Amino acid sequence: MPHFIVEYTDNIKEEAAIPNLLEKVNDVLISRSNLFPTGGIRSRAVELHDYRVADGEEDDAFVHATLKIGAGRSAEHKKETCDELFEVIKDHFADLYNRRYLALSMELIEFSEEGTYKYNNIHKRFKK
Repeated sequence: MPHFIVEYTDNIKEEAAIPNLLEKVNDVLISRSNLFPTGGIRSRAVELHDYRVADGEEDDAFVHATLKIGAGRSAEHKKETCDELFEVIKDHFADLYNRRYLALSMELIEFSEEGTYKYNNIHKRFKK
């Protein structure tokens, strides 16, 4: 953990540069490897084809990100991380935001270890 999932409407696909966004997000999370082990970071995107925004009268677009983390980080660390990630998202989409109708949002989901299953040998690469 953490997992970062970004959903975006297909009407911005050509301009969204999603692979670049995922790289920026991973850079933020890797910079906080004391909180989030590098071997557990997963970022992915889901392009949405079926959606409706507001009244459906305009070619509105949206990007919604979800950061899923396991329990145990302080409120301060969670806020700092989410603040930084949301700034990255806003900066990444700034030009597009200024040219069209676009809604950006992000949420944090924190869950307990109970009911979570993991099997990961990637961590071994990052052990010191």
